[in-house]
Amino acid sequence: MEELETIELFIEDEGDGGISAISFVEAPAIEENFIALNSHKVEMKTIDNDKRLVIGLALVPNKLIYRRNRGFEYNITFSEQTVRKASEKYLKSLKLHNTTVAHETEIEGVFLTESWIVEDPKQDKTALYGLEAPKGAWAVSMRVENDDLWNKIKGGDYLGFSIEGMFTEKEQFSKIEIDVMEEIEELLNLYNNQ
Repeated sequence: MEELETIELFIEDEGDGGISAISFVEAPAIEENFIALNSHKVEMKTIDNDKRLVIGLALVPNKLIYRRNRGFEYNITFSEQTVRKASEKYLKSLKLHNTTVAHETEIEGVFLTESWIVEDPKQDKTALYGLEAPKGAWAVSMRVENDDLWNKIKGGDYLGFSIEGMFTEKEQFSKIEIDVMEEIEELLNLYNNQ
């Protein structure tokens, strides 16, 4: 089987890039499910209707995430530095209420209650809740006051978080692919200049 190209995504220091929302999804790309918090003991899918908290990983560093775009298959990845910068920029821009469902529908009644970077996987709060979070992962806790969404989380419709945002690519294409891209760009320039 042919190895897929890997594209590292990063955030520019200045500009509009970064995370715009956190989405509740059925199948998180980072392959990490969140757990719902009970008042004393926490187990997968144990839910306390008073707290209505879910905890999970929003972004995991150095994890290969499969993508397919216009017939091109590749993986994306984020460095530990990018994960930290993404979480800090998200908080700095005060997007704590920006939440969607399945990357399609904005939803009210959900907000971020905690956000942290895992420094020590064995002693981190994520370990307390049974999440296998690697060093550098971005963990979040969200309160769900929206009744419809809460019922769907309890029912297992949504299993984790996925981020929405704009990132810059550190492309790692081969020389042949670069030549083809340059030819396409030249043809587009010729067409646009006519």
